[in-house]
Amino acid sequence: MSQSTTLPPHRPAGAPPVVREPAHVPIAHVERGGIVEGVHHGSVVVLAADGSVAFQAGDIEAACYPRSALKPVQAVGLLRAGLPPLDDPLLALVAASHSGEEQHLAAARDILALGQLTEDELRNVPDLPYDPAVRDEWIRRGPGPTRLAQNCSGKHAAMLLTCRTRGWDLESYLDPGHPLQREIAAAVEDLTGQGIARVTVDGCGAPLFAVSLHGLTRAAARLATAAPGTGEGRVAHAMRTHPEMVSGSRRDVARLVRAVPGLLAKDGFEGVQIAALPDGRAVGVKIADGGDRARMPVTAAALARCGIDPGVLAPFATAPVIGGGAPVGVLRATETLTQ
Repeated sequence: MSQSTTLPPHRPAGAPPVVREPAHVPIAHVERGGIVEGVHHGSVVVLAADGSVAFQAGDIEAACYPRSALKPVQAVGLLRAGLPPLDDPLLALVAASHSGEEQHLAAARDILALGQLTEDELRNVPDLPYDPAVRDEWIRRGPGPTRLAQNCSGKHAAMLLTCRTRGWDLESYLDPGHPLQREIAAAVEDLTGQGIARVTVDGCGAPLFAVSLHGLTRAAARLATAAPGTGEGRVAHAMRTHPEMVSGSRRDVARLVRAVPGLLAKDGFEGVQIAALPDGRAVGVKIADGGDRARMPVTAAALARCGIDPGVLAPFATAPVIGGGAPVGVLRATETLTQ
């Protein structure tokens, strides 16, 4: 079924961000043998606890696609739309880009089972597990790509369950004009505080809404500071207490959440990362070329500007550059972020 890319109807929100070529700046250096061999451009925003911009580099107001960093906001939208109560591990999977481990597949099956749904009703694209070790074993066993193994299956299972609960059409749940997607779009506009600039299709097939990096980071802070009984608070609690369900047992985001008490964090393809603390301090990162290797060192530098102990962040602040099987350099944030 083809999808419409019609924008959702106007809702009370700030103006949508401007669609333009972002004015990114150098934010990470790849140093080999004492020479800067490569440069990653991008943009970074750090919000203070009162929501003001404490630091910015690059273009934080241009429209951008958050990719999977938007999933926590989409999870709140699903709760507002009528997603039935889920226990914390299942709700964490709704906001996940999971690694395809058995715990993730089992949780996605559990969400589907709550609505007497099957994997055949999912409309995300079939894929292999994201985790390399899990993928290698999967290939060895021979199942091939499946919709359940694809990293967004938790979100899609929850979308179907919400539709089943509300009596909405299941077949067309990915159309931006579907009642479900209109509800999710309303949550995106509410939590980011701005209108949606564009609607396109994400890698998994779901609608993807363009906001600014500033707006995305503002939404992360809204979740991180939310009261426990709210939809925002429920999603934040689930993600904090089950970071391995949001990503995977070997993923850097899960390790970061475990290392920084109270942290809410979510990564996205094309070099996007958000992270927020319970008092509202938050960071947003976009790597211009989509290079994932620069995402975590830049995020660590941004979190250091929030006052996080550099010793806690040290394991995330650099990545080795290898030559001849041994470290000969380092990838790290530029002095613009670290000085």
